[in-house]
Amino acid sequence: MDTAQLDAAGREERAARARSLVERMAAERIAAIALTFVDTAGITRAKGVPLAAFEHAAAWGVGATPVFDAFGVDDSIAATAVANPTGDLRLLPDLDRLVALAAQPGWAWAPADRWTQEGEPHPGCARLLAARTVDRLAGAGLSARAAFEVEWVVYRAGDGEPEPAVTGPAYGMTRLVELSDYGVDLLRALATEGVDVRQFHPEYTPSQFELSVAPESPVAAADTAVLVRTTIRAVAARHGLAVSFAPSVADPGVGNGGHLHISLDRDGRNVFSGGDGRFGLTPEAEAFTAGILGRLPALLAVGAPSVASYLRLLPSHWAGAYACWGRENREAAVRLVTGSHGEETTAANVEVKCVDQAANPYLVVAGVLAAGLAGLAEGRTLPEPVHADPAGLSDDERTRLGVERLPTDLGTAVAAFEAEPALTDAFGPALTETLLAVRRAEADAFTGRTAAEIIAATRWRW
Repeated sequence: MDTAQLDAAGREERAARARSLVERMAAERIAAIALTFVDTAGITRAKGVPLAAFEHAAAWGVGATPVFDAFGVDDSIAATAVANPTGDLRLLPDLDRLVALAAQPGWAWAPADRWTQEGEPHPGCARLLAARTVDRLAGAGLSARAAFEVEWVVYRAGDGEPEPAVTGPAYGMTRLVELSDYGVDLLRALATEGVDVRQFHPEYTPSQFELSVAPESPVAAADTAVLVRTTIRAVAARHGLAVSFAPSVADPGVGNGGHLHISLDRDGRNVFSGGDGRFGLTPEAEAFTAGILGRLPALLAVGAPSVASYLRLLPSHWAGAYACWGRENREAAVRLVTGSHGEETTAANVEVKCVDQAANPYLVVAGVLAAGLAGLAEGRTLPEPVHADPAGLSDDERTRLGVERLPTDLGTAVAAFEAEPALTDAFGPALTETLLAVRRAEADAFTGRTAAEIIAATRWRW
């Protein structure tokens, strides 16, 4: 959506499109549409409109306070310029993404962009930021494809201490047997919603599962991450189950990641394959990846944005706790995926492993693309790849390879973000100020809390 769409002609065009969509939704017995956006703390917030009001909402938007930007993980409001009772915004649904929710009969969903009442893009809108960053990439003659992996833990619904819903071992077929009906209903629901699922399997942590989807444009990938998590939660509720996407659900234990896969195309060709560099990288792919690698400490304030994130981000937990890269190295924060011989042109991509689902996915794609664009502008090159668990290397080996431990607490990541102009310039003053305020408020709120207390306070927030 661009600004021109918010003039009188643009609004009438949106209203006309919405009228057609309302007819289709009525035939599908849809009663209401949930308009969602993801706030700075990574929480998906929603406003619902009855089907009869959707035409007006499509043209004029739905009111929402800018104070939502300053909400924290516990619904507290951080002290920042937007945290005041005056002013209003408009949620404008993306009509191309409108879809009936298969696991919530009578409901449909659309992600929303946030605009001012004057018809200008809201500077704090993460989805619009992601779209602008994609436009910057296009200005360099490149396009991106991206996808988020989704990991979650399934519990039996009820009061008291959360009880895992399955007892089977990590990656075991037993888990698919124990939750067979849930898994089938989930996959059917996602297929009905048009989500192209590539894998669904048990993961490492007790009662944990993972789902991966086909790559899309970066904004669409973030939209799909929101839709997938919404559907996973809704299907679980219909089965009397509860789910958590939180970074850490047990201490000790392996948490839920939200790894981002991303590749670049120039003129329809994947630049992560067919090059003369290591593992087939082209100079563009190497510079882009090096830009991400060099800014990982700052990117953690975006992609590992909660105090709980640092309970997950541990060495030898496949979380990517060290700033290094390697081909198919699951302990490297940046993993180069080449695919099998013969499919490199479609499969080759880079995976950022140190991010989790406390993150706003739109901010993640914007931050990673901005870091990669900076690497391209600088003509960066990659250091030597790491072919082992960096935690198992000696200090001298890590020094020789330039491998450093990523920040171990939120405050350190926030300071790195504040000092990184490639990110703060891309995000802009308003969003940068709000992000810093929300992150620091969470860090302060959890000062002195034990891991168990942090997990208990955040398990059900994502």
